Amino acid sequence: MKKLFSVLILAIFFSCQNTAQNNKAQEAVINANPIEVPLKNEKARAYFASGCFWCVEAIYESIKGVEESISGYSGGYTSNPTYEASNTGRTGHAEAVEIIYDPKVVSFETLVDVYFASQDVTQVNGQGNDRGSQYRSIIFYQNDNQKQIILKKKEALSKTLGVKIAAEVYPFQKFWVAEDYHQNYEKLHPNHPYIQNVSIPRLKRFKAKMPEVLRDSH
Repeated sequence: MKKLFSVLILAIFFSCQNTAQNNKAQEAVINANPIEVPLKNEKARAYFASGCFWCVEAIYESIKGVEESISGYSGGYTSNPTYEASNTGRTGHAEAVEIIYDPKVVSFETLVDVYFASQDVTQVNGQGNDRGSQYRSIIFYQNDNQKQIILKKKEALSKTLGVKIAAEVYPFQKFWVAEDYHQNYEKLHPNHPYIQNVSIPRLKRFKAKMPEVLRDSH
């Protein structure tokens, strides 16, 4: 019994120690200086996390001026995160998307508006039934101008709705591209139950809110 008790005490000690280390690592991410991604072929990049990346990828690809939306992971403190590791909630990463867009056609401000219009802005650590820190909402900024845009829109939305906005605001550090089978998932698997019951309805709700920014808007 004494031996078992000692083992339990050690397990609790190391668990608390790991939690403290992870919290410190996450704080370092949040307090880091943002990294600005340079234009490439006159295209800019923006990064958002808002629940399942299958859903968010499809939403942004419906926007005029968005060239591509890539699923991946960001916001955490571990290197080379995988889907399985991210799902444990112990990497600090959230499912995120990289948006490649033409700033002459669509602005960063509009992309932020799309972000808020396409989710439940009050839900903490998830969207719908997808729950956990890996599904939390994060907007990443690359410079102070973007940070101010995000904070002002977040504050205005909070006042308008009279609620606390759950989205966290992080300095962008690095985006890790997700496994190949996650890319373009809604397009490639239109009959998947999750796509039919969650992703497509979420996309339709967003389109009804902001028809003016859609590719097929007239």
